[in-house]
Amino acid sequence: MKEVVEVLAKALVEKPEQVVVEETETGRTVHIKLTVAQEDVGKVIGKQGRIANAMRAVLKAAALKSGRKVIMDIE
Repeated sequence: MKEVVEVLAKALVEKPEQVVVEETETGRTVHIKLTVAQEDVGKVIGKQGRIANAMRAVLKAAALKSGRKVIMDIE
């Protein structure tokens, strides 16, 4: 799932070299922390959070197969 977030984020931002994705797993929950350049945060979040919500929907669909829960934070 880390790779999915990284590919999507790099496609959206102006500075793809500053995209950092960290993944930690606690039981059946996967926490994904996405860090981008300060000027790219708005592009990753989108108007009214639509892009961020779409990314979370893709992650949840990918996690359904394994029966896990995914939480994504953007910094």
